[in-house]
Amino acid sequence: MSVPSPVIDASTLRALLRERSYVRMWVSRLLGNLATQVESIALAWQVYAVARLTGTVAQGALAVGMLGLAQFLPMFVLALIAGETADRHDRRLIMIWCMAVEFASACIFAGLAHFGVTALWPVYLLAIVFGAARAFYAPASSALGPTLAPRQLLPRAIAMNSLSWQLASVVGPAIGGLLVAGGSALAFGAAAAAFLVSFAVLFGFASPPQTGAQGASRMALIREGLAYLWSNKFVLGAISLDLFAVLLGGATALLPVFARDVLNVGSQGFGILRAAPAVGGVAMALLLGTRPIRRHSGIKMFLGVAGFGLATVVFALSKSLWLSAVALALLGGFDMISVFVRQSLVQIATPNEMRGRVGAVSYLFIGASNELGEFESGVVARFLGPVGAALFGGVGSLIVTGVWAGLFPDLRRADRLE
Repeated sequence: MSVPSPVIDASTLRALLRERSYVRMWVSRLLGNLATQVESIALAWQVYAVARLTGTVAQGALAVGMLGLAQFLPMFVLALIAGETADRHDRRLIMIWCMAVEFASACIFAGLAHFGVTALWPVYLLAIVFGAARAFYAPASSALGPTLAPRQLLPRAIAMNSLSWQLASVVGPAIGGLLVAGGSALAFGAAAAAFLVSFAVLFGFASPPQTGAQGASRMALIREGLAYLWSNKFVLGAISLDLFAVLLGGATALLPVFARDVLNVGSQGFGILRAAPAVGGVAMALLLGTRPIRRHSGIKMFLGVAGFGLATVVFALSKSLWLSAVALALLGGFDMISVFVRQSLVQIATPNEMRGRVGAVSYLFIGASNELGEFESGVVARFLGPVGAALFGGVGSLIVTGVWAGLFPDLRRADRLE
């Protein structure tokens, strides 16, 4: 199986930039994903700060974990329905409605932080609503992008789609961490502004007509998507590896705990720690852009996941802010090694009429695993403490890497990214 290289030559980029509908969708998706990342960082910091007013470190960590669960549950429940909806209805219109809900959520979060509301139940309730909107937004946006570019530009359009998600994933947490130092309300306000611009950009183009998924029943379409995913072991192995590695190695979910009560560096130190994975991710993305992986891509992907686990172990054991920051930067860099492969593979190997359904499952496995990983880290921290939880996750990621290398030999033997 081959996927497009992350390197996009100048002539291809110019051709894509002439596709105005695609460019508008790309900008909207980038801004929406950036806003989501910033909001997630602010939420984690705010919930932990509120929980620590009356609770212990372990109880605060559990409160952050429950936030992840609140966002994951609607994604889990609605994923298959959302994927089928994206394959049957106007994907741009779905994105517009979801973005409106996300903008409203960010505004309410900003209000709660500004007025110093200390009850956590409104935050959890709103997080469930936000998670439901993301459940429908993710498959619609990932499926719409490739339909807005000519067929000859499809591989590069998919690579650019993946790039927007990756940029948001590495830059968004850094911005969120820095904004939180100025107050959670500021971070939520910035996220709301980005959601609003993303929402406005979506009105600048129209969706192509849907084809291929109109006649069958909802359950038949869902079964078809699941059957495709199960039969494609290459795709299944890639996205499930990410699921379990992120689920176990979610040390970043505990950064508010480490910043405040382990390393004792406060909100400024939290900003440094939260920006560190972004620095490593951007550096690796630039390196891959100039020196792309040409051979033995499967092995290198597994080595990247193993490096992610090892860096998590170093972070867990560190007592220094700067060693912790370096470990997190390495964590972000190792994760970036395989992210182009995992993200691009799912879309390029999937027919357009099934992209919504497969994209929904992929997002559940890859994207929503971050929220479930937050819950796992919070629960484990409740019993082992934050250091023990991070150490448990890092070792678990290393074990998963070895097990998956044995279960999916075709993925391990993947060679060229062409």
